[in-house]
Amino acid sequence: METKDLAQAATSNLNLNELSSEELEKLLEQKRSQENTERLKRREAYEGIRADVVSRIEKKAREVEAYAKELFDFVSEETEAFYQVMKEYGQLRNENQMSYTISTENFKVEVKANKVKKFDERADVAAARLIEFLQGWIQKSKSGVDDPMYQLGMTLLERNKYGDLDYKSISKLYDLEERFNNPEYSAIMLLFRESNVTERTATNFYFYERTKMGVWRKVEPSFNRL
Repeated sequence: METKDLAQAATSNLNLNELSSEELEKLLEQKRSQENTERLKRREAYEGIRADVVSRIEKKAREVEAYAKELFDFVSEETEAFYQVMKEYGQLRNENQMSYTISTENFKVEVKANKVKKFDERADVAAARLIEFLQGWIQKSKSGVDDPMYQLGMTLLERNKYGDLDYKSISKLYDLEERFNNPEYSAIMLLFRESNVTERTATNFYFYERTKMGVWRKVEPSFNRL
């Protein structure tokens, strides 16, 4: 029976008992091929839809990200300029005051500046040495990369949004020194401590609006807060 006949046999009332074993095998193979083709088409369609959705979301997200950066720069410049005006008019409690609030009847802007501990370039060397140490550690561990000590160490080495090592996270690495009980780990922690010699000022802005009830409500320009 030819291939076309086999296809017809699959959709007709033909008694399959009339087919030879070879013909049945071919018929089954055709069915598998057809199902595989249909499965691939569905997968391609799904992946196409997924790519389109992600692409459109990414485009909007990039636009919002750019606008948020523009907003941050705008608020930074405006508040810095007004800060100088406050100085001229003697509106600061002291010369070192960095945090303040400016407002109208229905809207206010809160500027909060904090000193944040930062690491110098020696911390990058310490981080590289720690990664090498942890990779050597998991080679001796039965759990491999699933070793909780390894995972914790790598997590604490993640950098913040400014691309800097987080002071609080590195401080937690100090607490692991006794658990590792290793001269190399202790030397790395010492290098981290020595590199923690500089500070920077982190400035955050908060916005509030007065509700009809006269209560100040925080305005958060984030769709996760909507």
